[in-house]
Amino acid sequence: MNKLLAIISIFILVQNLTINAQDAFSEFENLFSKPKNYWVCKTDSEILIDGKGNEPAWNNAAWTEDFTDIEGDLKPAPLYQTRVKMLWDNENLYILAELEEPQIWAYYTKHDLIVYHENDFEIFIDPDNDTRNYFEIEINAQNTVFDLFMTKPYRDRGIPLITWNAPGLTTAIHIDGTLNNFSDRDKKWTVEMAIPFETLKLGVHKAIPQNGQSWRINFSRVQWQTEIENNQYVRKKDPATDKILPENNWVWSPIGVINMHYPERWGNLQFSTEYEYTEGDSQEMDAEDKLRDYLWLVYYKQKKFLSENGNYATSLNQISVPESVKTDLGENLKIELFASEFEFIARLTSSEGKIITIDHEGFIQSVK
Repeated sequence: MNKLLAIISIFILVQNLTINAQDAFSEFENLFSKPKNYWVCKTDSEILIDGKGNEPAWNNAAWTEDFTDIEGDLKPAPLYQTRVKMLWDNENLYILAELEEPQIWAYYTKHDLIVYHENDFEIFIDPDNDTRNYFEIEINAQNTVFDLFMTKPYRDRGIPLITWNAPGLTTAIHIDGTLNNFSDRDKKWTVEMAIPFETLKLGVHKAIPQNGQSWRINFSRVQWQTEIENNQYVRKKDPATDKILPENNWVWSPIGVINMHYPERWGNLQFSTEYEYTEGDSQEMDAEDKLRDYLWLVYYKQKKFLSENGNYATSLNQISVPESVKTDLGENLKIELFASEFEFIARLTSSEGKIITIDHEGFIQSVK
Protein backbone atom coordinates (compact mmCIF):
# COMPACT_ATOMS: atom_id res chain seq x y z
CA MET A 1 0.00 0.00 0.00
CA ASN A 2 2.82 2.38 0.94
CA LYS A 3 4.58 1.51 -2.31
CA LEU A 4 1.41 2.34 -4.26
CA LEU A 5 1.09 5.66 -2.46
CA ALA A 6 4.71 6.44 -3.25
CA ILE A 7 4.14 5.73 -6.94
CA ILE A 8 1.00 7.89 -6.93
CA SER A 9 2.93 10.70 -5.18
CA ILE A 10 5.72 10.56 -7.76
CA PHE A 11 3.14 10.61 -10.58
CA ILE A 12 1.45 13.67 -9.07
CA LEU A 13 4.83 15.38 -8.65
CA VAL A 14 5.76 14.76 -12.29
CA GLN A 15 2.36 16.03 -13.40
CA ASN A 16 2.80 19.16 -11.28
CA LEU A 17 6.24 19.77 -12.75
CA THR A 18 4.81 19.52 -16.25
CA ILE A 19 1.94 21.85 -15.41
CA ASN A 20 4.28 24.29 -13.71
CA ALA A 21 6.59 24.26 -16.71
CA GLN A 22 3.67 25.33 -18.88
CA ASP A 23 2.26 27.79 -16.39
CA ALA A 24 5.66 29.29 -15.56
CA PHE A 25 5.44 31.55 -18.62
CA SER A 26 2.04 32.93 -17.54
CA GLU A 27 2.01 36.75 -17.60
CA PHE A 28 5.23 36.74 -19.64
CA GLU A 29 3.86 35.28 -22.88
CA ASN A 30 4.33 38.60 -24.68
CA LEU A 31 8.11 38.22 -24.28
CA PHE A 32 8.22 34.79 -25.85
CA SER A 33 6.59 35.17 -29.25
CA LYS A 34 8.33 33.23 -32.00
CA PRO A 35 11.10 35.39 -33.52
CA LYS A 36 11.01 36.20 -37.23
CA ASN A 37 13.52 34.49 -39.51
CA TYR A 38 15.19 35.58 -42.73
CA TRP A 39 17.50 33.68 -45.08
CA VAL A 40 19.86 36.21 -46.64
CA CYS A 41 21.21 35.16 -50.03
CA LYS A 42 24.73 35.87 -51.23
CA THR A 43 25.28 37.97 -54.34
CA ASP A 44 28.23 38.28 -56.70
CA SER A 45 26.76 41.34 -58.39
CA GLU A 46 27.71 44.92 -57.64
CA ILE A 47 25.14 46.86 -55.63
CA LEU A 48 25.02 50.61 -56.26
CA ILE A 49 23.88 52.34 -53.07
CA ASP A 50 21.52 54.99 -54.46
CA GLY A 51 18.36 54.34 -52.46
CA LYS A 52 16.52 52.85 -55.44
CA GLY A 53 17.30 49.15 -55.13
CA ASN A 54 16.82 48.55 -58.84
CA GLU A 55 19.76 46.20 -59.42
CA PRO A 56 18.73 42.74 -60.72
CA ALA A 57 20.30 41.13 -57.63
CA TRP A 58 17.58 42.66 -55.46
CA ASN A 59 14.98 40.70 -57.44
CA ASN A 60 16.50 37.51 -55.98
CA ALA A 61 15.96 38.72 -52.42
CA ALA A 62 12.65 38.29 -50.62
CA TRP A 63 10.81 41.01 -48.75
CA THR A 64 10.28 40.41 -45.07
CA GLU A 65 6.78 40.26 -43.72
CA ASP A 66 5.27 43.69 -43.09
CA PHE A 67 6.31 45.30 -39.83
CA THR A 68 4.04 45.00 -36.81
CA ASP A 69 3.75 46.97 -33.59
CA ILE A 70 6.68 46.46 -31.20
CA GLU A 71 4.26 44.88 -28.70
CA GLY A 72 2.95 42.48 -31.31
CA ASP A 73 -0.71 41.53 -31.16
CA LEU A 74 -1.20 43.64 -28.03
CA LYS A 75 -1.51 46.72 -30.25
CA PRO A 76 -3.22 47.52 -33.60
CA ALA A 77 -1.42 46.92 -36.88
CA PRO A 78 0.70 49.82 -38.21
CA LEU A 79 -0.99 52.46 -40.33
CA TYR A 80 1.63 52.26 -43.09
CA GLN A 81 3.52 49.38 -44.64
CA THR A 82 7.20 48.85 -43.84
CA ARG A 83 9.31 46.00 -45.18
CA VAL A 84 12.96 45.04 -45.71
CA LYS A 85 15.06 42.81 -47.93
CA MET A 86 18.74 41.87 -47.56
CA LEU A 87 21.72 40.54 -49.49
CA TRP A 88 25.37 39.89 -48.65
CA ASP A 89 28.75 39.34 -50.24
CA ASN A 90 32.24 38.86 -48.85
CA GLU A 91 32.49 42.48 -47.72
CA ASN A 92 29.04 43.84 -46.87
CA LEU A 93 25.56 43.23 -45.56
CA TYR A 94 23.15 45.07 -47.87
CA ILE A 95 19.81 46.34 -46.61
CA LEU A 96 16.92 47.78 -48.59
CA ALA A 97 13.97 49.17 -46.62
CA GLU A 98 10.72 50.54 -48.01
CA LEU A 99 8.59 52.81 -45.81
CA GLU A 100 5.16 53.85 -46.98
CA GLU A 101 4.54 57.44 -45.85
CA PRO A 102 1.99 60.08 -46.95
CA GLN A 103 3.94 62.97 -45.38
CA ILE A 104 7.72 62.57 -45.57
CA TRP A 105 9.64 64.95 -43.33
CA ALA A 106 13.05 65.30 -41.65
CA TYR A 107 15.13 68.31 -40.63
CA TYR A 108 18.17 66.87 -38.83
CA THR A 109 21.21 66.98 -41.12
CA LYS A 110 24.16 66.61 -38.74
CA HIS A 111 25.67 63.20 -38.06
CA ASP A 112 24.81 61.68 -34.66
CA LEU A 113 21.88 63.95 -33.95
CA ILE A 114 19.15 61.95 -32.19
CA VAL A 115 17.24 61.18 -35.36
CA TYR A 116 14.55 59.16 -33.57
CA HIS A 117 13.17 62.52 -32.45
CA GLU A 118 11.98 62.54 -36.05
CA ASN A 119 10.56 59.67 -38.09
CA ASP A 120 13.40 57.25 -38.70
CA PHE A 121 14.47 53.73 -39.67
CA GLU A 122 16.68 51.71 -37.31
CA ILE A 123 18.85 48.58 -37.51
CA PHE A 124 20.08 46.51 -34.54
CA ILE A 125 22.74 43.81 -35.01
CA ASP A 126 24.18 41.31 -32.50
CA PRO A 127 26.51 39.06 -34.53
CA ASP A 128 27.26 36.48 -31.81
CA ASN A 129 23.85 36.38 -30.08
CA ASP A 130 25.16 36.98 -26.55
CA THR A 131 23.09 40.18 -25.91
CA ARG A 132 26.41 42.03 -25.50
CA ASN A 133 28.46 44.24 -27.81
CA TYR A 134 25.80 45.05 -30.36
CA PHE A 135 25.37 47.79 -32.94
CA GLU A 136 22.62 50.27 -33.72
CA ILE A 137 22.29 52.39 -36.86
CA GLU A 138 19.47 54.91 -37.32
CA ILE A 139 18.71 57.04 -40.36
CA ASN A 140 16.13 59.68 -41.30
CA ALA A 141 14.74 60.84 -44.64
CA GLN A 142 17.56 63.42 -44.92
CA ASN A 143 20.06 60.51 -45.00
CA THR A 144 21.36 61.62 -41.60
CA VAL A 145 22.91 58.74 -39.63
CA PHE A 146 22.98 58.21 -35.88
CA ASP A 147 25.19 55.20 -35.09
CA LEU A 148 26.17 53.81 -31.71
CA PHE A 149 27.61 50.79 -29.96
CA MET A 150 26.19 49.13 -26.84
CA THR A 151 28.28 46.96 -24.54
CA LYS A 152 25.04 45.71 -22.97
CA PRO A 153 21.38 46.79 -22.86
CA TYR A 154 20.23 49.84 -20.91
CA ARG A 155 18.29 47.58 -18.49
CA ASP A 156 21.64 46.14 -17.36
CA ARG A 157 23.22 49.58 -16.93
CA GLY A 158 24.50 49.72 -20.49
CA ILE A 159 25.82 53.06 -21.72
CA PRO A 160 25.46 54.06 -25.40
CA LEU A 161 28.83 54.76 -27.01
CA ILE A 162 27.74 57.45 -29.44
CA THR A 163 31.35 58.29 -30.29
CA TRP A 164 31.52 54.95 -32.14
CA ASN A 165 30.99 55.46 -35.86
CA ALA A 166 30.43 52.82 -38.52
CA PRO A 167 33.50 53.14 -40.77
CA GLY A 168 32.81 52.47 -44.42
CA LEU A 169 29.03 52.60 -44.00
CA THR A 170 27.33 53.70 -47.21
CA THR A 171 23.73 54.92 -47.18
CA ALA A 172 21.29 56.53 -49.58
CA ILE A 173 17.66 57.67 -49.50
CA HIS A 174 15.18 57.79 -52.36
CA ILE A 175 11.95 59.74 -51.85
CA ASP A 176 8.84 58.98 -53.84
CA GLY A 177 7.27 62.37 -53.18
CA THR A 178 8.67 65.65 -51.85
CA LEU A 179 10.51 66.13 -48.59
CA ASN A 180 9.10 68.58 -46.02
CA ASN A 181 6.21 69.67 -48.23
CA PHE A 182 2.91 69.41 -46.36
CA SER A 183 0.88 70.68 -49.31
CA ASP A 184 1.04 67.37 -51.19
CA ARG A 185 0.76 63.65 -50.46
CA ASP A 186 3.82 61.40 -50.73
CA LYS A 187 4.04 57.67 -51.37
CA LYS A 188 7.13 56.25 -49.67
CA TRP A 189 10.81 56.67 -48.86
CA THR A 190 13.41 53.99 -49.44
CA VAL A 191 16.60 53.34 -47.48
CA GLU A 192 19.51 51.48 -49.03
CA MET A 193 22.76 50.76 -47.24
CA ALA A 194 25.92 48.67 -47.29
CA ILE A 195 27.28 47.78 -43.86
CA PRO A 196 30.87 46.47 -44.08
CA PHE A 197 31.50 43.37 -41.99
CA GLU A 198 34.77 45.03 -41.03
CA THR A 199 32.65 47.68 -39.29
CA LEU A 200 31.06 45.06 -37.03
CA LYS A 201 34.26 43.65 -35.61
CA LEU A 202 35.53 44.08 -32.06
CA GLY A 203 39.30 44.16 -31.57
CA VAL A 204 40.73 41.33 -33.62
CA HIS A 205 37.39 39.51 -33.84
CA LYS A 206 35.94 39.71 -37.34
CA ALA A 207 32.21 39.41 -37.88
CA ILE A 208 32.45 37.90 -41.37
CA PRO A 209 29.64 35.32 -41.60
CA GLN A 210 29.91 31.77 -42.86
CA ASN A 211 27.33 29.77 -44.76
CA GLY A 212 24.56 28.69 -42.39
CA GLN A 213 25.66 31.04 -39.62
CA SER A 214 22.91 32.87 -37.76
CA TRP A 215 22.99 36.41 -36.35
CA ARG A 216 20.47 38.32 -34.29
CA ILE A 217 19.02 41.32 -36.10
CA ASN A 218 16.00 43.56 -35.90
CA PHE A 219 14.57 46.65 -37.54
CA SER A 220 12.45 49.43 -36.12
CA ARG A 221 10.53 52.34 -37.55
CA VAL A 222 9.79 55.30 -35.28
CA GLN A 223 6.67 57.16 -36.40
CA TRP A 224 5.37 60.35 -34.75
CA GLN A 225 2.03 62.09 -35.00
CA THR A 226 2.65 65.54 -36.46
CA GLU A 227 1.07 68.94 -36.97
CA ILE A 228 2.18 72.11 -38.74
CA GLU A 229 3.70 75.06 -36.92
CA ASN A 230 5.40 77.99 -38.68
CA ASN A 231 5.29 76.09 -41.99
CA GLN A 232 7.16 73.14 -40.51
CA TYR A 233 6.30 69.66 -39.25
CA VAL A 234 6.43 69.30 -35.47
CA ARG A 235 5.59 66.44 -33.17
CA LYS A 236 2.02 66.66 -32.00
CA LYS A 237 1.27 67.44 -28.35
CA ASP A 238 -1.52 66.40 -26.03
CA PRO A 239 -3.54 69.61 -25.55
CA ALA A 240 -4.42 68.60 -21.99
CA THR A 241 -0.80 68.16 -20.82
CA ASP A 242 1.21 70.00 -23.50
CA LYS A 243 3.46 66.92 -23.68
CA ILE A 244 4.53 65.35 -26.96
CA LEU A 245 2.38 62.35 -27.82
CA PRO A 246 4.16 58.98 -27.67
CA GLU A 247 5.67 57.69 -30.88
CA ASN A 248 4.63 54.52 -32.68
CA ASN A 249 7.26 51.79 -32.82
CA TRP A 250 6.82 49.42 -35.75
CA VAL A 251 9.25 46.52 -36.01
CA TRP A 252 10.10 43.44 -38.03
CA SER A 253 10.25 40.95 -35.13
CA PRO A 254 8.02 41.98 -32.19
CA ILE A 255 9.64 42.42 -28.77
CA GLY A 256 6.58 42.31 -26.51
CA VAL A 257 7.48 45.54 -24.67
CA ILE A 258 8.19 49.08 -25.88
CA ASN A 259 11.95 48.65 -25.79
CA MET A 260 14.16 47.60 -28.69
CA HIS A 261 17.04 46.80 -26.36
CA TYR A 262 16.01 43.21 -25.72
CA PRO A 263 18.53 41.55 -28.10
CA GLU A 264 17.37 38.07 -27.09
CA ARG A 265 13.97 38.88 -28.62
CA TRP A 266 15.28 40.01 -32.02
CA GLY A 267 14.84 38.02 -35.21
CA ASN A 268 17.24 35.52 -36.77
CA LEU A 269 19.29 36.32 -39.87
CA GLN A 270 20.73 33.19 -41.45
CA PHE A 271 23.41 33.53 -44.11
CA SER A 272 23.25 31.38 -47.22
CA THR A 273 25.71 31.08 -50.09
CA GLU A 274 22.80 30.44 -52.42
CA TYR A 275 22.19 33.26 -54.88
CA GLU A 276 18.42 33.18 -55.02
CA TYR A 277 15.64 33.04 -52.47
CA THR A 278 13.38 30.01 -52.74
CA GLU A 279 9.74 30.53 -51.83
CA GLY A 280 8.96 28.69 -48.64
CA ASP A 281 12.49 28.95 -47.23
CA SER A 282 12.32 29.26 -43.48
CA GLN A 283 14.47 28.76 -40.44
CA GLU A 284 13.26 27.02 -37.34
CA MET A 285 14.24 28.50 -34.02
CA ASP A 286 17.64 27.16 -32.97
CA ALA A 287 17.34 24.33 -30.46
CA GLU A 288 19.61 26.15 -28.02
CA ASP A 289 17.45 29.28 -28.24
CA LYS A 290 14.51 27.20 -27.05
CA LEU A 291 16.56 26.10 -24.05
CA ARG A 292 17.66 29.66 -23.40
CA ASP A 293 14.04 30.78 -23.09
CA TYR A 294 13.82 29.04 -19.70
CA LEU A 295 16.80 31.03 -18.46
CA TRP A 296 15.37 34.26 -19.84
CA LEU A 297 12.20 33.48 -17.94
CA VAL A 298 14.25 33.26 -14.73
CA TYR A 299 15.92 36.57 -15.61
CA TYR A 300 12.62 38.41 -16.30
CA LYS A 301 11.00 37.02 -13.16
CA GLN A 302 14.01 37.91 -11.03
CA LYS A 303 13.91 41.49 -12.31
CA LYS A 304 10.23 41.70 -11.44
CA PHE A 305 10.90 40.22 -8.00
CA LEU A 306 13.69 42.76 -7.42
CA SER A 307 11.43 45.68 -8.35
CA GLU A 308 8.73 44.46 -5.96
CA ASN A 309 10.90 43.33 -3.04
CA GLY A 310 14.19 45.21 -3.25
CA ASN A 311 16.21 42.00 -3.59
CA TYR A 312 16.45 38.90 -5.77
CA ALA A 313 14.68 35.65 -4.96
CA THR A 314 16.99 32.99 -3.56
CA SER A 315 14.92 30.02 -4.72
CA LEU A 316 13.11 29.14 -7.93
CA ASN A 317 9.96 28.46 -5.94
CA GLN A 318 9.75 32.16 -4.99
CA ILE A 319 9.45 33.10 -8.67
CA SER A 320 7.31 30.10 -9.70
CA VAL A 321 9.89 28.43 -11.92
CA PRO A 322 10.11 24.61 -11.74
CA GLU A 323 13.45 22.97 -11.02
CA SER A 324 12.75 20.23 -13.55
CA VAL A 325 11.17 20.76 -16.97
CA LYS A 326 10.17 18.39 -19.73
CA THR A 327 10.19 20.21 -23.06
CA ASP A 328 7.76 19.71 -25.95
CA LEU A 329 10.44 17.54 -27.57
CA GLY A 330 10.58 15.27 -24.54
CA GLU A 331 13.93 16.53 -23.26
CA ASN A 332 14.40 16.80 -19.51
CA LEU A 333 15.93 20.03 -18.23
CA LYS A 334 17.32 20.81 -14.79
CA ILE A 335 17.26 24.45 -13.64
CA GLU A 336 19.29 25.69 -10.67
CA LEU A 337 19.46 29.11 -9.04
CA PHE A 338 22.42 30.45 -7.08
CA ALA A 339 21.48 33.81 -5.61
CA SER A 340 22.20 36.42 -2.98
CA GLU A 341 20.24 39.60 -2.33
CA PHE A 342 21.69 41.51 -5.27
CA GLU A 343 23.27 38.92 -7.58
CA PHE A 344 22.27 35.63 -9.15
CA ILE A 345 23.31 32.97 -11.62
CA ALA A 346 20.83 30.50 -13.08
CA ARG A 347 22.09 27.29 -14.66
CA LEU A 348 20.26 25.01 -17.06
CA THR A 349 21.44 21.47 -17.72
CA SER A 350 19.88 19.42 -20.50
CA SER A 351 19.52 15.65 -20.49
CA GLU A 352 22.28 15.59 -23.10
CA GLY A 353 24.67 17.38 -20.75
CA LYS A 354 24.49 20.83 -22.33
CA ILE A 355 24.96 23.60 -19.75
CA ILE A 356 23.84 27.22 -20.25
CA THR A 357 23.99 29.99 -17.65
CA ILE A 358 22.57 33.48 -17.21
CA ASP A 359 23.39 36.09 -14.58
CA HIS A 360 21.72 39.15 -13.06
CA GLU A 361 23.06 41.35 -15.88
CA GLY A 362 21.55 39.15 -18.58
CA PHE A 363 24.87 37.70 -19.71
CA ILE A 364 24.00 34.32 -21.19
CA GLN A 365 26.52 31.77 -22.36
CA SER A 366 26.91 28.12 -23.22
CA VAL A 367 29.36 26.63 -20.73
CA LYS A 368 29.36 23.10 -22.09
